[in-house]
Formats: sequence, C-alpha cells, structure tokens
Amino acid sequence: MRILIVEDEVPLADAIARGLRREGMAVDVAYDGESGHEKSTVTRYDVVVLDRDLPGMSGDELCKEILGSGALTRVMMLTASAGLDDRVAGLSLGADDYLAKPFAFPELVARVRALARRATPATPPLLTARDVELDPARRTVRRAGQPVELTRKEFGVLEVLLAAKGSVVSSEELLERVWDENADPFTTTVRVTVMTLRKKLGEPGIIDTVVGSGYRVPTAGSAEA
Repeated sequence: MRILIVEDEVPLADAIARGLRREGMAVDVAYDGESGHEKSTVTRYDVVVLDRDLPGMSGDELCKEILGSGALTRVMMLTASAGLDDRVAGLSLGADDYLAKPFAFPELVARVRALARRATPATPPLLTARDVELDPARRTVRRAGQPVELTRKEFGVLEVLLAAKGSVVSSEELLERVWDENADPFTTTVRVTVMTLRKKLGEPGIIDTVVGSGYRVPTAGSAEA
C-alpha cells in the first residue's frame, strides 16, 4: 500500500514514515500542505495521514482538495486537539478517521491498514495461485504448505500480482504501489526483485513476463500471453 504523511513536525513525520515502512508500506513524506497537495495530485495514495495544523495550506484545506479530486484515497487526520468539537469538525470535513496526539503507534498502524482496505477493492483474506498462498494480514507466504521467507519488497510485488487476478501489472505500477518516491524509475529494481522472488518461490514458476507490458500470475480463467 502507498501512504503519504503530511506533517510539519519533521522528527514526528520521519518517525511515522520509518515505522510504517517497517510494516511493509511504501511511504512518502511532505512537511507542509503545499508539498502534500502536489504529491497527492501526481500519485495515487491509499491513505494520507494528515496533520490538521499545517502552516500555509492547512490540513483542512488539503483534506477538501483530496476529497474533491474524486480519488479513492482515505484521509486520517492527526491533531494535538483532542476535544470532541475538534474531532467532529475534522470528520465533518470528510476525513475518514481522526487520531489525537500523542498516540500509540500500533493504533496508528491498525487504523492505516483499516483505511487502506477501504481505499482499494476488497480482496479475500488469502490470495492464492496454484499452491502459493499469501496472507496479507499475517504477512506470510506459503508454497505447498511450506513457509517462504520474502523481503518486504518481494512480498509487496507478489501481493500486487496476486491481487490483480491474472491481469498484467506493469513495472511502472509495481514501482508505484510497492516502492516510494525515492525509487529511481530508470533502474532495474523491479526486474531484479521479480527475479529473486521467482527464485524463492521455486518451480514450477508462477510469474509470467509479458514482453513489453509487465508481469502477471495467470489464473484458471486468464488468457495465455
């Protein structure tokens, strides 16, 4: 999942980003409302974690802009104001969730995951193809009942491919959904990750390369390339 943190307290923003990346999420960071608005217009985010009290373009304004764009992005507002009136005001702007500072990080992670599920089409509890089984909640992969140890990026690539249900996923889309804005689009990052993922999954291979288009995990009903 792709997350945007918009928070002007730089140490807090960076700490949230590090923590969410450890949870396997692709995270971008903006330290003011204008930068957050710019990023949100060029990248499709599943969730924006948005400080309400931003200098310049406020969190309230940015929330309205995101919602007005028609994107499926979900917005979680962060604020130092924990009063009922503040929570009601934030939710009335269209925010999907509201979390007061200070907060417990595990709660933030749980809320972000819940919002991300609402930002994308529903997926089954388990994603499967042949004898490969991926559990998004437990972050586990098994093949023929045996655990397969994957890096966060390998897990993310496999999750996106399985969720596509036989459709081709381009390298560009994989880069956008699994990595963050610091990834160089001109590197062989995606190709190398797919290569190591194939090696770890073993034979017979389940990931097809569709020349000039991307990758896919065929399903019983998908057409042959």
